[in-house]
Amino acid sequence: MPAGAAQPDLTGLGEGFGAFWRERHLCTLTTVRPDGTPHVVPVGVTLDPGAAVARVITSRGSRKARLVAAAGPDGAAVAVCQVDGRRWSTLEGRAVIRDTPEEVADAERRYAARYRPPRENPQRVVIEIRVARVLGNV
Repeated sequence: MPAGAAQPDLTGLGEGFGAFWRERHLCTLTTVRPDGTPHVVPVGVTLDPGAAVARVITSRGSRKARLVAAAGPDGAAVAVCQVDGRRWSTLEGRAVIRDTPEEVADAERRYAARYRPPRENPQRVVIEIRVARVLGNV
C-alpha cells in the first residue's frame, strides 16, 4: 500500500465476509516472477480483518517466499483468493517476509485455528500481506 494510503476497514465488510475467511478453504497465492508471468500456488491463508493483514506460512526456500523476499522492503504485489461454489473473495496487497520466532509462532497459531496444526518446519517464514483491496461477492 502506498505511503499515506488509507488501510481498508475489513471489519466493515460484514459477518458473511469474516465467516468466509474463517471457514476452512484452500486458497491460492499469486506472486509475479521476474519475467512478469504469474506464479500461482495453493496455500492456506489466515486473515486478521481488524489489522487488514493476511498471512501464509511457508518454507524460507519456497519459490513464493523467494519472490516476495526479492521485492525488498516495500514488498511484492500479491493476491490471495478463495472460492466456494459461487462465493469467492480475493485480497490484494503488498507482501513481505516475517521470520522472527514470535511472528512465525503467531502465524502458526492462526493457521492451526483455521486448518490444523502445521508440521514442524525449522525453515518456516510468514508471508505477511497488507491488504489494500478486496474483491468478491461475500
